[in-house]
Amino acid sequence: MSDQTPIRDAATVIVLRDAQTVPRVLMGQRGKTAAFMPSKFVFPGGAVDRADADIPLARPAAPEDAARLADGTAHPSALITSAVRELWEETGLLLGRADARAATLTPPMGWARYLATGHLPDGAALNYVFRAITPPGRPRRFDARFFLVDAAGLSSDPDDFSGAEDELSHLQWVPLAEARSFDMPFITEVVLAELSARIRGEAAPGVPFFDNSGPVSQFRRL
Repeated sequence: MSDQTPIRDAATVIVLRDAQTVPRVLMGQRGKTAAFMPSKFVFPGGAVDRADADIPLARPAAPEDAARLADGTAHPSALITSAVRELWEETGLLLGRADARAATLTPPMGWARYLATGHLPDGAALNYVFRAITPPGRPRRFDARFFLVDAAGLSSDPDDFSGAEDELSHLQWVPLAEARSFDMPFITEVVLAELSARIRGEAAPGVPFFDNSGPVSQFRRL
């Protein structure tokens, strides 16, 4: 019998710092009672909410990223706004650009605090770098798009996590060379390897995609 668990669209944010010296990535630990990946160290991220599609972008994504993101059920801009919202909720870090339109919007659920800052999500600040669908047999399954963000593009102090909600604990900047010593999901290890190759200028063209939507796992590049 095939796995009937619904696959939800999701967005994950890899925030990279000091890429040219001692690269570090932002990670946190999920709670031990979490239904999905309990106690694992992960990047900030989560499922796309319906309201995410109602938030305009301050700047659009790069055309090649928008085209690749269109290969799915979620609208590309909704994936981007979801990534920005999840980063804001889980870390308190603000990614966006000041935009007068923020004050004119009626905040949908989950967006009131963010819009109150006067910012809108900046699609140009996110680089689409990875996609993975959770394998069958898991309690929850996601079609996750991973976005790379340079910490220098944040609109808040990268060391200030005071606005974070409680979904992730032990938020910290992890040196890339040490990250795999943490207890993390297999797919996170794969993403870190891809990121390391990208920093060295050795990554293959395209966006890696671990596709577990069917009965046979497939790997390809978008």
